[in-house]
Amino acid sequence: MIDIMKTFDMEMLVKLTVSAVLGLAIGLERELKRKPLGLKTSLVISIVSCLLTIVSIQSSYLFPASDFVKIQMDPLRLAAQIVSGIGFLGAGVILRKEDDTISGLTTAAMVWGAAGIGIATGAGFYIEAMAGVVLLIISVELIPSLIKMIGLRKLHAKELSLKLILKNRRDIPEVINELKEYQMKIDHFHIKELADSTYLLHLKVRVNYREDIYDFYNNIAKIDEVYRPEISG
Repeated sequence: MIDIMKTFDMEMLVKLTVSAVLGLAIGLERELKRKPLGLKTSLVISIVSCLLTIVSIQSSYLFPASDFVKIQMDPLRLAAQIVSGIGFLGAGVILRKEDDTISGLTTAAMVWGAAGIGIATGAGFYIEAMAGVVLLIISVELIPSLIKMIGLRKLHAKELSLKLILKNRRDIPEVINELKEYQMKIDHFHIKELADSTYLLHLKVRVNYREDIYDFYNNIAKIDEVYRPEISG
């Protein structure tokens, strides 16, 4: 017991506490957005990453010197494995939706970020870890809004997926022309004949980010040639 107390360093407890607070900040941002990475996940990643980094550094200096066996350890060997191992958690929050859109990339990056913050704190880089969390929050919360305000026209648009059922093949060009009148940009389209002799017109479009989705749906539904509209995005 006395030997254990000798190896205990108050700074280790400070590192774990700071890591928990910084992990809490990352998790809170994701939790408020109802993302898969919440408070508990972020806290666990940050604290355990910090703990493994402390163990990795401290253990490299605990082995006694010997004339027969020369033990050489990399102080950050365990920490290096955290970076690659955390990829499994990041992959788990990336989802592919039915309209082929990918979601969860930011959350996966935040998983990696929480691990990085834990490693930095465990290695004793407190100021750098705190600055990293602040920059992460600014990058995720503030910068996208600023880019939309002052950025290029393309950045002011939001992407939507339209699935329109048409009864007649000859109506397809007319429907596309009517859609263009709503000041939207068509990036991709796919046409498929269904089993009931109707036609599926699947479009990827960009509209102004201020466009109200409900009004947009009503405008699409008013097109006579459209049998059954569906919008997602």
